[in-house]
Amino acid sequence: MNLNNVTVKYRNSIDGIPNTMIDVIYPADENGSVRILCVPIAEDNTEYKAILQWVADGNTIEEAD
Repeated sequence: MNLNNVTVKYRNSIDGIPNTMIDVIYPADENGSVRILCVPIAEDNTEYKAILQWVADGNTIEEAD
């Protein structure tokens, strides 16, 4: 998973439980489409492991809206 030039942000659940998922938001493409990858916070999830490494490299996950 490429985490260059993306926004990484926690997502709250529909019932208001904080930080249940992480959104990886890619910049708009040439057509203006934005791709959002919703990653569950689960130790066995490959994308979550990549995000944890990204954080270990000095990056920060933004708080949920």
